[in-house]
Amino acid sequence: MESFQGESRPHARLSRISSHIQPHHKFAEEKADVDMQQCRAKGAAPGLKVAVLGAAGGIGQPLSLLLKINPLVATLNLYDVVNTPGVTADLSHTNTSTVVRGFGKEHLDAALEGVDLVIIPAGVPRKPGMTRDDLFNINAGIVRTLCEGIARSCPKAVVNIISNPVNSTVPIAAEVFKKAGIYDPKRLLGVTTLDVVRANTFVAEVIGVDPREVSVPVVGGHAGITILPILSQVNPPFTFTKEETEYLTNRIQNGGTEVVEAKAGAGSATLSMAYAAAKFADANLRALRGETGVVECSFVASEVTELPYFASKVRLGRSGIEEIFPLGPLNDFERKGLEKLKGELRSSIEKGVNFIKGK
Repeated sequence: MESFQGESRPHARLSRISSHIQPHHKFAEEKADVDMQQCRAKGAAPGLKVAVLGAAGGIGQPLSLLLKINPLVATLNLYDVVNTPGVTADLSHTNTSTVVRGFGKEHLDAALEGVDLVIIPAGVPRKPGMTRDDLFNINAGIVRTLCEGIARSCPKAVVNIISNPVNSTVPIAAEVFKKAGIYDPKRLLGVTTLDVVRANTFVAEVIGVDPREVSVPVVGGHAGITILPILSQVNPPFTFTKEETEYLTNRIQNGGTEVVEAKAGAGSATLSMAYAAAKFADANLRALRGETGVVECSFVASEVTELPYFASKVRLGRSGIEEIFPLGPLNDFERKGLEKLKGELRSSIEKGVNFIKGK
């Protein structure tokens, strides 16, 4: 396995410190002149192996930082087509037990070897005036290539898809895995956590509580009107006025556009997305380690509605998804929103499926 972790300056030899180590130290006797490259390959604590595909991008870098400080991550493999050595060197200087390894364009399979959890933020970001569908032609091909690598190198890994449009890229990943004969719907999850994070934050502002105490289920998909917050099921329980319901639903559905416009051409939601992705990854890791009762919203293969994929609450376990929960009681506003989103979501799903099937 080739790792891209060197720096431009010559390796600093540790032999110069050997004179300060007492002879009875085993390290001094055996490895007084270990170099920087060798040091970076050692020291991992027991835990899980995670790969971030697209680690040098706007989401990938802060996401990788958050994963580096997660004690459940033993090894963090960073893959990207450019700039991976610099990101790897930078992140490797943080004093947590997680070992960081970097992989460049030609080393996808090596980056994925033996990985437990794969997270895919790779792709181009949304710019002002762009819809998620505008991203499709570029990001669809990227996700296909990365998923082909997963099929070859870590077919049993749990896969978290962030690359937009999620409503299409999750079906793309599923079709790639089906063609490779390794598809397991329990292990493929679209990351919609940012919709939940936004819903919790915006609702907390309205009802005047700590956002960490708020839980809003968000169902449907991960774009525009396909994002449906179920405000009637908010915890702690709260009754919203018609105006509050409309305001909150619209803001949650258009949170991504709010950020794109605020950045005025300088990017899309990267920090909040990285936070949400790290939160969802942590839930996956805790479940993989055997923690019970881990429930998150995610865009997955589903029979909750007549659509083949749908975002709703799922319970995670050692093998990925263990249970997909029904929607529960909806009010009239939410039932109308559910019917309204189905056409657009169905179209996005079919677009992803057809991309792989060549239609």
